[in-house]
Amino acid sequence: MNSVLELRQYKIVPGRRDEMIRVFERWFVESQEAEDMRLFGQFRDRDDPNRFTWIRGFPDMEARERSLNAFYFGPVWMAHRDEANRLLLDNDNVLLLKPLAPRLAFAEPDTPAPNGELPASLIVATVLYLWKDPAEGFGGVFANRIAPKLEAAGLPVLGAYTAETSENTFPRLPVRQHEKVLVWFTRVGDEAIWREAWGDLASDPEFADAQERQGQVLRLDPTPRSRLR
Repeated sequence: MNSVLELRQYKIVPGRRDEMIRVFERWFVESQEAEDMRLFGQFRDRDDPNRFTWIRGFPDMEARERSLNAFYFGPVWMAHRDEANRLLLDNDNVLLLKPLAPRLAFAEPDTPAPNGELPASLIVATVLYLWKDPAEGFGGVFANRIAPKLEAAGLPVLGAYTAETSENTFPRLPVRQHEKVLVWFTRVGDEAIWREAWGDLASDPEFADAQERQGQVLRLDPTPRSRLR
């Protein structure tokens, strides 16, 4: 199981997101996975034409440190970093996460990244900002009551995560730490079903009362080589 996850939201130079995706998927998929990282998905944000979102996982924090050092000081990144960096305005919006429960971690990738020929659905990532650490109660509410309701509505919970609060052992890449968050991902075939389910959640007092401020809903279209699709 990949026990550490990064949800990375990049702000791209206006009008150049597709170029960023081409660079990323040509050079930075297999080269990262060769260093024991797992790329779960890359996405166009449907509501922000200049946001590129992607997700990668690591077995643990020690493996993350080793893998990031190997990749970012390795030959592929060194050869193509200027090509990627000139397309970036900001890459510091990163949540470092761990599974809410082992059964709510992403399934382990067991096939190579696709080549762009597979059909894709909308992926929705929801980031909730909570008053308290999810371990103090709401995590159990989500796992035991909310997730089954979503599943029953045809919205599979592909993964559910909370903040990983360990020290960032690769400070060259900043992450947002010490945030009380719960993040979950679902696949949406029919947006009307998703909107109805979201409306039901919003009217649930236990769901609403757990949140400190408005959450973030990311409507994500998988890129050609995204595994999550």
